[in-house]
Amino acid sequence: MRILVSGARGLIGAATADSLAAEGHEVVRLVRRTSTNSSAEIEWSPETGVARPGELEGIDAIVHLAGESIAGGRWTVARKNSIRDSRVIGTSKLVEAVLSLKRMPSVFLCASAIGYYGDCGEAVVDESSPAGRGFLAEVCQAWEGATAPLAAGGVRVVNLRFGVVLSARGGALQKMLVPFRLGLGGVVGSGRQYMSWVSLDDAAGAVTFGLSNDRVRGPVNVVAPRAVTNTEFTRALGRALKRPTVFPLPAFALRLALGEMADALLLGSTRVTPRRLLDLGYVFKHTEINETLQSLVTHG
Repeated sequence: MRILVSGARGLIGAATADSLAAEGHEVVRLVRRTSTNSSAEIEWSPETGVARPGELEGIDAIVHLAGESIAGGRWTVARKNSIRDSRVIGTSKLVEAVLSLKRMPSVFLCASAIGYYGDCGEAVVDESSPAGRGFLAEVCQAWEGATAPLAAGGVRVVNLRFGVVLSARGGALQKMLVPFRLGLGGVVGSGRQYMSWVSLDDAAGAVTFGLSNDRVRGPVNVVAPRAVTNTEFTRALGRALKRPTVFPLPAFALRLALGEMADALLLGSTRVTPRRLLDLGYVFKHTEINETLQSLVTHG
């Protein structure tokens, strides 16, 4: 297939583009700079949309992963607006361009996140669970809602609700490695909050699975089968690095430093199960946190 990928320079996007190319697909990247190769790149802006929508003709599938990082700084009003707009307006503009085509792609996979469910405590949630409360839940609802016109137009739409993607090459784990290797790692807050994680291999694997399986549609949780508490994760990373994990991060200190973002990203609890992927037969490469972290810190 000829597949358009946005966010192809990001952690998940780069891995997905490499995986698709390895399978023999032609990957076209949606780029924010002026396109230098019209056959391999299409210019766009999340604010104004695709520069020349006609260049989308002949695209068989779209994997839309673009969005501003939610962990790039304290959530001021301006930053929250930027995070939301990069996802909701950007997706709406891309959907408008697709709807204008003579032949639309058969499938549109769009990133979302398990932030959709909000802070759920110890309750286990799946794709049938209702939306939660809070900034991230509201963003995810609007983000997924922006794809609705395509589904109404007959395109198979998949909303990929990613958990915390683990890779030694980027994302949350990479930021943790230095302090943990120095023996400065420790439990965050109470340590009882659940973290729903997925390896980068399985994040990219879920994308390719969604492209090739016509039964995959609507919301799909992209998380490993077993979520872990922060305490479990901390101990597993300490074991993988052979370092002590005795320096806790108190909740009050995190809230002072990060404000609202602390509760949403570090102190909130989301215990998610990948019911749709399991029901449809996706086979995870990484299912246990101890073995996964050991592999990642050893082999990258």
